[in-house]
Amino acid sequence: MIGTISRTVLPAVLAATITVACQTVQTTQGGAVGVQRSQLMMVSAQEVEQASNKQYRQMLDEARRKNALNRDAATVQRVRRIVSRLTAQTAVFRPDAPAWQWEVNVFTSNELNAWCMAGGKMAIYTGLIDRLQLSDDEIAAVMGHEIAHALREHARERVSKAMATGLGVSVAGALLGVGQVGQDLMNTVAKVTFELPNSREHEMEADRMGVELAARAGYDPRAAVTLWDKMASQSAGAPPQWLSTHPSHSTRKRDLTEYAARVMPLYQGVRR
Repeated sequence: MIGTISRTVLPAVLAATITVACQTVQTTQGGAVGVQRSQLMMVSAQEVEQASNKQYRQMLDEARRKNALNRDAATVQRVRRIVSRLTAQTAVFRPDAPAWQWEVNVFTSNELNAWCMAGGKMAIYTGLIDRLQLSDDEIAAVMGHEIAHALREHARERVSKAMATGLGVSVAGALLGVGQVGQDLMNTVAKVTFELPNSREHEMEADRMGVELAARAGYDPRAAVTLWDKMASQSAGAPPQWLSTHPSHSTRKRDLTEYAARVMPLYQGVRR
C-alpha cells in the first residue's frame, strides 16, 4: 500500500467475524519472477474480503460526499484501461483472479497514495498521478504492485500474524468479542492491518510480481524504477511513510532493475 487508508472506516473491519483456522497455504503460483513462499493463515479469505468490501463502500461514500470521487472522466478512463489490462494477466499467479470483482476508482486528493484491498477493490489518488506526472507505464507499475498485494493476500496474512504473535491461547475467545480483551485484540489487528506499513518481505513480493504483471500487460517494467526515483524525490530528506519499511534506495533500485530485466522478454513479446 502506498500511504495510509482512512481511519474513519476501521469499525467496518472490526465488525467482521473472524474464524480461527490455522493453515499454511500457497496463495499464488511463482510466475516468471518466482515468488514462492508459504503463508500462515488463521482467518478465511472470504471474511477478509467481506470486511474489505464493506470498508471500500464506506470510503467511496465518504469520497462522494466530499465531491472527491472520479471527478475527471479522462483520468478515470485512463486508470481503468490500465488496470483492466493488468487484471487480465493475473491468472499467471492465480487462476481464479481474473474472475474477481475488480474495481478501481480515482480519489481527488493531494496525497501520494494508491492501494488495493483484499478481493481487488482499488483506488489511486490524483496527487500521485499529477504531482509525479506519471506515465501510463508508471501507473501500471503502481497498480501492478498494489494488485500483487491482493493476489498474495497480504492483508489476510498480516491479520493472521497479529493473531499468532504474542497473543497466546486466548485468541479464540478474544476474537469472539469477550469483554475488553476482545476489543483490545481487534483494535490491535486493525492497527497492524491498516495503519502500519507493509513488511519489507511483502513489499518485495509486490514489487517483483508487479513488474511481471506490467510486462505481460504490455507496459515497460523498467518504469517501476523511474517511479521509485520520483517517489524518493518527494522525501524532503526523509522517506515517505509508504517507503519506511523498504530496503535502501540503492538496494530496491537494484532489485527492481534485476526483475524488470528478467521480465523484459515478456514485455517485448507483447509489443511485437
